Amino acid sequence: MTRRVDLLIVGAGPAGMSAAVAARQYGLDVLVVDEQPVPGGQIWRNIEAVCGTPREKILGKAYSEGLWTVRRFRASGAAYEPATQVWQIEPGPRVLMTRDKIASSVEAGAVLLATGAQERPAPFPGWTLPGVMTVGAAQIVIKTAGQIPDEPVWIAGSGPLPLLYAVQLLKAGGRIAGYLDTTQKGRWMSALPRFATAAAGAPLDMLKGILWLATLRRRVRYISNVSEIEAIGDNAMERLRYVTASGKSETVYARLLLVHEGLVPTIHPTLALGCTHQWNSDQDSYAADLDCWGETSQNGVFVAGDGAGIGGAKAACLRGEIAATGIALKAGVIDDQQAARLARPLRARLARALSARPFLDSLYRPRRSIFVPSDETVACRCEEVNVAGVRAEAARAGRPGPNQIKAFTRAGMGPCQGRQCNYTVANILADAEGRETPDVGLYRVRPPFKPLTLRELATLDSRDAG
Repeated sequence: MTRRVDLLIVGAGPAGMSAAVAARQYGLDVLVVDEQPVPGGQIWRNIEAVCGTPREKILGKAYSEGLWTVRRFRASGAAYEPATQVWQIEPGPRVLMTRDKIASSVEAGAVLLATGAQERPAPFPGWTLPGVMTVGAAQIVIKTAGQIPDEPVWIAGSGPLPLLYAVQLLKAGGRIAGYLDTTQKGRWMSALPRFATAAAGAPLDMLKGILWLATLRRRVRYISNVSEIEAIGDNAMERLRYVTASGKSETVYARLLLVHEGLVPTIHPTLALGCTHQWNSDQDSYAADLDCWGETSQNGVFVAGDGAGIGGAKAACLRGEIAATGIALKAGVIDDQQAARLARPLRARLARALSARPFLDSLYRPRRSIFVPSDETVACRCEEVNVAGVRAEAARAGRPGPNQIKAFTRAGMGPCQGRQCNYTVANILADAEGRETPDVGLYRVRPPFKPLTLRELATLDSRDAG
């Protein structure tokens, strides 16, 4: 039978947990569902189990701080269903989900999508070889299993996350063969005018970044201004080739390469819902178009956290609280004046939490080859479609959009449903057609937006399937 709640939150990370705590304080009936087995999201993954172990010190203070939010969430009275996958949201809103291979539906007064971010797809020659992983995936292994690579690794990328992971790896006793900094040459000078604002708003965060950088430059082989990388091998990665902006090229032995080129908001659910989206030119990505409370163009559907724009854990928590206030206002629990008064200090704190973003976005702007890789590079790893194949269809069909390319090449039809190739195909088409990426657009996402078996679908109660 279909359940009913005031608020259904998808995601038990910083934004989802904070929203649940705030919504319960407003007296709302709250259900939180999450794909992971325990709360914390990607940032605070497995924090309850790690707390008090040697791993907690390795992962750092910012990670440990998540335990307070998890404990508040546990004590809030919100219903919590882990290991649950949401695969469709319908007008109403009504949410369809699966848990323990049993499908069900929930009708909600409002739905808050707190689904976070994903690492920016960064295809390069050889990126599909075994032995190539993302930095985020490697960090998950530390958080969940306490494991580190047993041989020296190469790290290639740009942004705070690879710096953080490299320092954590060294603390854990791991070894780094080399760090390839892909930050574009000249970006420091471009970003410098924004440094003062970032340092004033988030001095501790900026200091941490400087110390991470100094540690790596002192302790590992650090190569700056890397413009190209290639993983080489037959059945697995065996060698790594890199080229710097000055033209220096070197091929080195490598069995494990960890890559990262920033984060982008998770927009697959909002694309599936048909929400309007806006292009964020500073972060080279789309995010759902939101009002001041985080509500999308679809009535009753809200977004909070990094899904609303990359900002980090502190900003995600505050966005969750602001969204909960807006949902309470929409439910008639508080009036306009109360909502404005309650949200005022939250918005001020959010502005401070986001003060470093303009500097970071300018400094770590991805290089062009991330957006338009070489022709031999695999663009869609699910269907093994390379960049040349996308270009060839673009030339043959005139000015096709991503959905036409999907039909012609099957790019975007694999298990990830375009999560890993959506931006890549859009950027390739924009380059081939002399257009801007926002003018090309992204794939049309069709339901269900997560894999679903017929057996699971058949478990829906007839009244749920309605």
